Amino acid sequence: MASESRPIIVVTGANGGVGYGICQRLLVQLSSSYPSDAAPYDFEEKLSKEEATSPPRYAGLTLIMACRSVSRAKKARDELLSWFDAHVRKAKSEAGYDGHAEAFQKNTVVDVEYLDLASIKTVIVFGERISKKYPYISHLMCNAGLASFIAIDWLLAIHQVLTSPMQAVTAPMFYTQNAGELSVDGLGWVWQCNVFGHFALFRSLESSLSSSPLGPGRVVWCSSLEASPSFYDSSDWQLRITEHSYESSKYEIDIIATTLDRASTSPTRIRHIVTQPGVVSTNVANALVGPVLDMLKVFVFYLVRWLGSVNHPIKAYKASVAAVHMALVPLACLAFLSHPKTPPVRYGAETDRWGNERVGISPVKAWLANEEEGRELVKKCDALYEKLKKEEVRGLVSEAASERM
Repeated sequence: MASESRPIIVVTGANGGVGYGICQRLLVQLSSSYPSDAAPYDFEEKLSKEEATSPPRYAGLTLIMACRSVSRAKKARDELLSWFDAHVRKAKSEAGYDGHAEAFQKNTVVDVEYLDLASIKTVIVFGERISKKYPYISHLMCNAGLASFIAIDWLLAIHQVLTSPMQAVTAPMFYTQNAGELSVDGLGWVWQCNVFGHFALFRSLESSLSSSPLGPGRVVWCSSLEASPSFYDSSDWQLRITEHSYESSKYEIDIIATTLDRASTSPTRIRHIVTQPGVVSTNVANALVGPVLDMLKVFVFYLVRWLGSVNHPIKAYKASVAAVHMALVPLACLAFLSHPKTPPVRYGAETDRWGNERVGISPVKAWLANEEEGRELVKKCDALYEKLKKEEVRGLVSEAASERM
């Protein structure tokens, strides 16, 4: 029997890349009577007989595509719904079909909402609008992100390929990045888009996440294989100076999300989970080197996967497996791995050489050395969020007053 309460899921950056893959995968999994992504892996806690019941079947889904470009998001929504319609038609033709996919589709709504993480005003307005429009939020998928790449350092690229070829195609160090870019709020641009914008979004939706009737609300943070403490400088926590803002921002996600998840031991607390999509073919390299070398890059990705790399899902749908698994797996399965005395982990998208996707785990790098830094970052982000929120409220009041004059 399907649950009357339905997931209400916000996905940032949902109009392309891994965000779009997350939307596709959520529709496929939730329209299945037995979603494979909800099944625990060997490294997760085994459920008791009482807990090991069939995962709940939801009567429908409200999927909120939170994007900076509404026009691109609406186009992506139309493509997504058309794609899902084809999936349901295929499911109906399979032997043993029980009707769930069709019933689920009829009760599924995909909304587009404007959100620009680079502007704290739009984040606050988004949070207020969503909290009024929807009765609760069950999941917040913090997927959107960017990098300020300039070019490829070819000498460094050749050196890395010759000395560490697998790392060169998994976590390359030869992209040069802009430094000193600021957002309209005067904050580090990459930092605000990747880290603080999502932190502020979580805080603005915290009450809605706490109201979820499906159990503790979940915030799934998207990190990266390139997340590294090597370049992180605590004095440059907004990443205004560093020439490695992307790697540093992703590492901040690791320790901030882990700190938030461990801040409370209450069984009803909002859960924060770190995932990473592995290596995905995007248009970043295409913009830097052109379509020919981009095609060569994809060929190399498939080659190294065939040679044994587990970190190359390549396609966005496969790369979304970790994020969707962490959205659907029973939280009881994570009891051991989320214990405060257990070293924190990240959940990553992996594949075998044939491209069959699965979820793997890896440690949060240098956690013991940076555990206190995680707590300090949360304090700083909270203080900044409250400051900017008050400023925006004063600004809105002033605007309203001037309109009445």
